[in-house]
Amino acid sequence: MSEREQDLEFAMSLIAYSGDTKSHAMEAIFASKKGDFKEAEQKLEQAESSILEAHHIQTNMLSKEAQGENITMTLLTVHSQDHLMTAITFKDLAQEMVDLYKVVENSL
Repeated sequence: MSEREQDLEFAMSLIAYSGDTKSHAMEAIFASKKGDFKEAEQKLEQAESSILEAHHIQTNMLSKEAQGENITMTLLTVHSQDHLMTAITFKDLAQEMVDLYKVVENSL
């Protein structure tokens, strides 16, 4: 596999895992809104698992660059990093929303 193909694979994998993270986080919010906190927690665990995979990919990219291998910065690479940061934020906010729905549920 060429260096360019490998960089493309890294970027696309980051985008895919980030998308999975956001989807699971949104499903967690929907489940907690319905009062299904068991499902919400399962979805948050899945979101965490996806974001960990994305972090592994990012760490591999950073390690390659630290070892002197050139990572070509393309719009796709920047886009993949943007997806990752958005997914992290979304996952964190989803956790807070699930916690908030639990508080509301318990106060009724």
